[in-house]
Amino acid sequence: MTKQQIEQLLENSSHQSVKFAVTDIDGVLRGKLISKEKFLNALDKGVGFCNVIFGWDMNDEVYDNSEVSGWHTGYPDSFALIDPSTIRNIPWEEGKLFFLADFSESNDLSGVCPRSVLKKVEQQLSELGYTSKFSAEFEWFNFLETPHSLQEKDYTNPTPLTPGMFGYSILRASQNSEYVNDLFESLSNFGVPIEGLHTETGDGVYEAAIAYTSVVEAADRATLFKTAVKEIASQYGLTASFMSKWTDRLPGCSAHIHQSLWDAEGNNLFYDDKREKNLTELAQQYIAGVLHCLPYIMPMYAPTINSYKRYVEGSWAPTSASWGVENRTTTLRVIPHGKKSMRIENRVPGADINPYLAMAGSLASGLYGINNNLELNIPATSGNQYELTEQKRLPQDLKTAIEAMKDSEIPVELFGKEFVDHFIKTREWECHQYDPNKSNWELKRYFEII
Repeated sequence: MTKQQIEQLLENSSHQSVKFAVTDIDGVLRGKLISKEKFLNALDKGVGFCNVIFGWDMNDEVYDNSEVSGWHTGYPDSFALIDPSTIRNIPWEEGKLFFLADFSESNDLSGVCPRSVLKKVEQQLSELGYTSKFSAEFEWFNFLETPHSLQEKDYTNPTPLTPGMFGYSILRASQNSEYVNDLFESLSNFGVPIEGLHTETGDGVYEAAIAYTSVVEAADRATLFKTAVKEIASQYGLTASFMSKWTDRLPGCSAHIHQSLWDAEGNNLFYDDKREKNLTELAQQYIAGVLHCLPYIMPMYAPTINSYKRYVEGSWAPTSASWGVENRTTTLRVIPHGKKSMRIENRVPGADINPYLAMAGSLASGLYGINNNLELNIPATSGNQYELTEQKRLPQDLKTAIEAMKDSEIPVELFGKEFVDHFIKTREWECHQYDPNKSNWELKRYFEII
């Protein structure tokens, strides 16, 4: 959309302000309202945003270990560049205009801005002559709670929207049809088209599959999906939680990432019906790359203390570096249904991801496999992956995952030293904040914001 077209939209809008947001390292949208006049000026020059955006955690506690942003910098403004292509109307705010921004043109923050990191990986993909199709599907729990009620009960025993294990339940969805239908319609009207929405197994849990698109747009949609669901839920007196594992009694919440590579002529480069399992050599190299890099970038898929509680045998989450065809117990699930839908599903990420970083991790790892001609020497898993003890286990906690990331040269090769150094420090900070003696520490930290 051109600036002139945006100007016309603003002129016809009854709103006096425009909303825009950037995404911090934890995947939390940070934004503000600005006047129409300031917005139009910002389209050309950018808009000032305090660099604390990458100098504090999800609870607004400032890092004491960051070189990028801290008291030593004086917390100056950095300039965020608004992306006109991200224009949206917010249906639940009477059509207010919304845009995403990033720091791709910033000299001081472009190296650590998650959206900018993903754009650099996409550029590498383009230089190889490929395009991508990515999408995310999220699981999340819904509760009959508000921020106030959660605080009043000290986050103890939050009340689910509905009780009982009702996976794929038409009954439960019908009992909350106004909310469920509003989610589907409002998200689609918000430029986050939903392919499917259904209950999952657990008290008040749902899953939604977002329609596929190019990787940066897919990450935009995934990021906006999480915040939009929370905002829509709040209008019904509900709280939607994307914690990876809010209780040990139930399965956790995933954010499976579907991905495939295509050429300029629109051919799926992962599909060849003349080869075993319909997998091209390129697809095998891609799988090999994702599995090879996985142990060294795990915090990009599992960024919080709580993330690692999801990787439990028999919980629908993977526990080892593995792959299989139509196998939901493995890390990577190959879906070989045809040349239009052939894709790879990365089942490691939890719902607490920063979508930009998780998708950057998966795509960059796949390209690493292609660029290094890696052989897929891990056999496909048939049956129950949880029973195979010889496969390499995934890190069991954030501290172990951080150490693996620090000890490898692969993350720097994939994402650059500036990002890796900063990201590792933010994850070390996350570990240092953990207080197991504080009641419901994980729920208080992650339940609403992540």
